[in-house]
Amino acid sequence: MINSIFNSVATALLKVAKWTHLTYNEVNIIVYYLIIPMSWCVMLDIIVRFPVFTPLWSILWIYIFWTKRKFFRQWCDKAFRLSQEYLFSFKRIGWDYWKASVIICVALPLLIYAVLLFLI
Repeated sequence: MINSIFNSVATALLKVAKWTHLTYNEVNIIVYYLIIPMSWCVMLDIIVRFPVFTPLWSILWIYIFWTKRKFFRQWCDKAFRLSQEYLFSFKRIGWDYWKASVIICVALPLLIYAVLLFLI
């Protein structure tokens, strides 16, 4: 089950990369570090009834895009490698890379969405 979830997500990210002419690493970073957290910010703003999180997250990413614009691909490659190292670190508790990826990158975000939707 873990491998099929991992493969499904990886395949979807690869397809998006192909459609957008970006690399897999760029799409992965954009999805997991920009889009998903931005959606959480929007939901938090709805909960607090004031737009504070979304503008702050947007400012951060505008800064990142502006300062990294000439080497964004390399920056994403480095961020992706650091993310991989983080996921590999879960080997200490018995999780391989695929299991850590599914738990941290799929199950945990879904849990956060569930909590935020409940609060909305």
